[in-house]
Amino acid sequence: MSTRDRERRTRFAAPPELHVPPLTDPGGDVFEGTTTATRTLTTCWDTHDLRLVRAGASLHHTDDGWRLALPSPDDDRGDNAPATQHHVGDPDRPPSVAIDLVTAFTRGAPLEAIATLRTTQRRVPITTADGGPVACIIDEDIEAIEGAATTPRVRELVVEWNSAASRQQRTALDARLRSVGAEPVEPVPVIVRLFGARASAPSDAAPVKAAGASGSVAEVLCAAIGEATQVLVANDPGARLGDDPEAVHQMRVAARKVRSHLRTFRKLVDEPWANGLREELQWLGELLGDVRDSDVLLARLERNVAKIPAADRDLAHQLLAELRAHHADARDALLKGLCSARYTALLDRLIAAAQRPRLLLRVDARDDAEVLRGLARGPVRSLRNSVAALPDEPRDELLHNVRIHVKRARYATESVERAFGKPARALARALVDVQDVLGEHQDAVIAADWLRDAAVKTDDERVGFAAGQLAAVEHTAALAARKRWPSAWATVNKKKLRAWL
Repeated sequence: MSTRDRERRTRFAAPPELHVPPLTDPGGDVFEGTTTATRTLTTCWDTHDLRLVRAGASLHHTDDGWRLALPSPDDDRGDNAPATQHHVGDPDRPPSVAIDLVTAFTRGAPLEAIATLRTTQRRVPITTADGGPVACIIDEDIEAIEGAATTPRVRELVVEWNSAASRQQRTALDARLRSVGAEPVEPVPVIVRLFGARASAPSDAAPVKAAGASGSVAEVLCAAIGEATQVLVANDPGARLGDDPEAVHQMRVAARKVRSHLRTFRKLVDEPWANGLREELQWLGELLGDVRDSDVLLARLERNVAKIPAADRDLAHQLLAELRAHHADARDALLKGLCSARYTALLDRLIAAAQRPRLLLRVDARDDAEVLRGLARGPVRSLRNSVAALPDEPRDELLHNVRIHVKRARYATESVERAFGKPARALARALVDVQDVLGEHQDAVIAADWLRDAAVKTDDERVGFAAGQLAAVEHTAALAARKRWPSAWATVNKKKLRAWL
C-alpha cells in the first residue's frame, strides 16, 4: 500500500458481530452524522484456477455494469491501486473488451462466475462540531451466497480521512474502533479473503522464488526468464489500451531480454527448444518494435517542431501525417497479434520456461559461480573488443553495432545478477548509461534518415524545406550524443566494475 493511500484510508478487519459504537467525541469536538445503507449483489468472474485474482486483477458484475480492475505494471510509478474500468454488457458474459484486456493473465482459460457476493454497506460521515468534514466510515459486510469460498463472510471498516483531519482526531477515532475489536489490516481484495490460499497463491507469471541458495545455474536462469516474463505480462493491458507508450516499450524490452538470456545460456540449454522460443519472441518483438519505433520517432519530431521557425511549423506537421498512418497500421497489427492463439501459446511457453528451463547438464554446485561468470564475461569481452576496434571517427553504423554489444553485455550481466548481487548490478547500471547515450544517437540518425526520405518524396518544396530544418536539429542531436558517449564508456570500462567477472 502506498504512503498516499495510508494517509487517506485506514482499514480495519472486524468480526461479523462487531457493533460500531457511537463515535461522537465526549469532548464535543467530533460528531457522528446520519448513516446511509445500501445493498448490492456482485458476481465475481475468473478462471477456475483464479488466474485474475492471483495476478492482482479482478472482474466483477453489479447492477451498475461490469468493473475491471487491472494491476499497476510497475510498483515504482506511485499509487499502486488497480486501475478500474467500467463497461456495459450482458451480465451473463463479460464484455469482449474486458476479455481482451485480461488475455495475458488468462491465456485462453475460460472465464466463469466463481462467486456471488451480497454486500451491505453503511456509510457514517464524521464531522466537527461546526460541520467540517473529518472522515467517513464505510462499514462493509460481505457474504458469499454462491461459490466455493473458504470464508463465507467478511467484514471490513474503512475510514476515509479528510485532509483537514487532525492527528488528535485520527487517534481518538482509531482508539474507539480498536476498543470494540476492530483490527488494522493491510488492504487485501475481498475475493482473496473469501477464497484463502487458492486466491493468494503467486501468479503463474511471477518469477519462481528459490527455496535456498539462489546462485545455481538453474535458479539464475529461471529468475532471469521469469522476471522478464512478468514484466511482459504486466504491461500487456497497457499496450492494448494504447494510452501509455511505455507499456509497449516495456513489453518489447522484456521480449528482447528473454531472447538475450536464451542466447547467453545457449551452451547450457536444449538448442531446438531455445531457438523455437527465440523465433516466437522475435515475431512478437517485431510487432512491438514497429509500434515502439513509430512512437519514438513521432515524439521526437513533434517535440522538435517547436525548435524551427514558427512560419514553417504547420508545414512540418504535414510531414507527420504519413508517420501517424503507419503508426495506426502498426498498432492494428500488434493488436491482431496480441489477440491470436499464437501469442497465448507463447505466453504459456514463457511461463513454462521460467519454471522448468530445458537445461542440458547438471553443473556441480562448486562450479555454478564460475559458469555464470563466464556467461557474463563473454559478452562484456565482445563489447570491449568492438569499442577497441572503432576508428577515431566511427561511422554511425559502427556506433550502432557497439550499442548492440552494449545491450547484450547488459542483459547478460542482469541475467546473473541474482548470483552476484551488487557488483553485477553496478556494471549493469553503468551499461544502461552507455546504452542510453548511444540510443539517443541512433534515434537521431534514424529520424534524420526518415526526414531525408520524406523530403525527397514530397512535391511541395516548402514541406521539403521544413524537413531539412528538422533534419538539421536531429544532426545536432546526433553530434551531441557522439560527444557524450566516450565519457559514458570511460565509466563503464573501469576495471573495478569488472573485477567480479
